[in-house]
Amino acid sequence: MKLARLLVAFGLTALLSACAHTGAPPPEQAPTLDRTAALRAIRDAGRDMDSAVQVQPLRDAAIDGYAQQSREAEARNDYAGAALLLEKALKLAPDAPDLLQSRAEIDIALGDFVAAEKNALQSFKLGPRVGSLCARNWQTVAQARTGMGDAATAQQAGLRLKECRVAAPVRM
Repeated sequence: MKLARLLVAFGLTALLSACAHTGAPPPEQAPTLDRTAALRAIRDAGRDMDSAVQVQPLRDAAIDGYAQQSREAEARNDYAGAALLLEKALKLAPDAPDLLQSRAEIDIALGDFVAAEKNALQSFKLGPRVGSLCARNWQTVAQARTGMGDAATAQQAGLRLKECRVAAPVRM
């Protein structure tokens, strides 16, 4: 009877450990990602978006101040400082999709691909789901998954970029 319980417990442990998924492959499988090029690709995805829909938030000047200081810190290659400033802005506006996306981009620069993907997807969920922010969301997911060594999901995220473009209605 004890042996049967021990075997069942061992079997369940083995089964549960086989199902465990951390979201990222082991470090030895992850390719080296040029983080500067990845950040540039993310921002380029949002530039010159030919979508007819663009959404820009109106908000408190303090939040914009933190966001501006974060951009200045990033320009100095102070990504840790930029992250701290964005965290201050996010405490004031935790559901701001543009701030979440900016944080995701800084996560890419810091090499925290899991956090980058999480923040980009949260931004997409809360954001307009079209336009330049949408394109940056999916390009961030693609870059994060590339950094994690998950080429298949990176490719799928890249395909989602096309969904961010919405043509203007035909007016007669």
